[in-house]
Amino acid sequence: MLTAIIITFLINILLGIPLYICLILASLVGFYFIDFSLAYRMVPQQFFGGIDSFALMAIPLFILAGNLMNSSGLTSQLIRLANSLVGHLRGGLGYVNVVSSVFFAGVNGSAVADTSALGSLLVPAMKKEGYATSYAAGLTAASSLIGPIIPPSIFMILYASLTNTSVGDLFLAGVIPGLLLGGAFIVMNYLYVRKVGLKSQTDRSSLKGVLIALWYSAPALLAPFIIVASIVFGFVTPTESGALIVAYALLLVLLNRSLSLKKLGEAIADTAILTGSIFVIIAASSVVSWLLAYAQLPSELALLLAPFKENPTTVLLIISLMTFFIGMLMEEVSALMLLTPVFFPVAIASGIDPIHFGVVITVNITIALITPPMGACVFVAAAVSKLDILEMFKSIWPFVLVAICAQILVISLPSLTLFLPGVFN
Repeated sequence: MLTAIIITFLINILLGIPLYICLILASLVGFYFIDFSLAYRMVPQQFFGGIDSFALMAIPLFILAGNLMNSSGLTSQLIRLANSLVGHLRGGLGYVNVVSSVFFAGVNGSAVADTSALGSLLVPAMKKEGYATSYAAGLTAASSLIGPIIPPSIFMILYASLTNTSVGDLFLAGVIPGLLLGGAFIVMNYLYVRKVGLKSQTDRSSLKGVLIALWYSAPALLAPFIIVASIVFGFVTPTESGALIVAYALLLVLLNRSLSLKKLGEAIADTAILTGSIFVIIAASSVVSWLLAYAQLPSELALLLAPFKENPTTVLLIISLMTFFIGMLMEEVSALMLLTPVFFPVAIASGIDPIHFGVVITVNITIALITPPMGACVFVAAAVSKLDILEMFKSIWPFVLVAICAQILVISLPSLTLFLPGVFN
């Protein structure tokens, strides 16, 4: 049955059929193998039941807050701050790229949006500074992976809704791994700069210049702290936190008078389109997830991994390897929705902390954003840098390898993810 589902899904993808329809058609093939009469009742029930969740309402709110800040120009101040901090270094714009991604992560949590915003600004500038176009585009796509790991994170909200895990703890747990990933790309850029022999293009910013940049970027920088603090200290639910940060973003743009009615309408329209595409994929994935659970796939997987049960690290490495290859062929939201119900029981049975597992699978799914042939950030980076997609596919693999090394550290050292939740709890 599973083989038939996978083959049906891949054939439909190759035919260019929309993803949610591919998932529904694949599920109908699965129902054919078990009991097709169930499809009449379970497909609509699971389709609409999959998005009938109060926690999922946080997603459009966080997306809207990010779009409001992007449309108003507030996030451009983050690039200015990053430039004042590290722009004077040799090959400084590479470091600015990574540091800006760290700052952007706390605003919208979308890797694709970060790739588009940073790529259009920094890739041309990096080329003038002496960076190869393929490297500049690859670093932009790779550093944007920090977005879904540092809070707010749409992937973590989805994981929490599937596993009844604390969103606040997940947000806290993602901070150190996100910074670790950023540090890994900074080290990679340092080695590249030394190898190519790039020089510094700007003078070091004065303390006054740094403080001015910090002052103008402070409103955007406060956003992730408001989100995490309001949830962790129990003032609001994750969904209410989303509403709070939208109100905060609206207040900022009204005070700055930096958002026209036209741009406001565009921000709302972009939010509606992206939310609709995410939710219809969630709904279709819920049907397939129910089908896999009905077929007892998690139990079969648990038996398969039973010999490694006493070694949680090995279990996580095996799950990560499977997720990596599945993520190469599947859209990230659907991959997370399908794999979490399958792998979560196995992880818990192996003694893995649900918060640690949530961060691990989030990082796994996030890495898929830059792995060919389906990595969305790769296509966006190629488009904004006017680079041939095949050349982009070839140049992205060193960045994938660096991200995998960071993931192995996260898997091997659970304290990296559990330290902050432990402190605040």
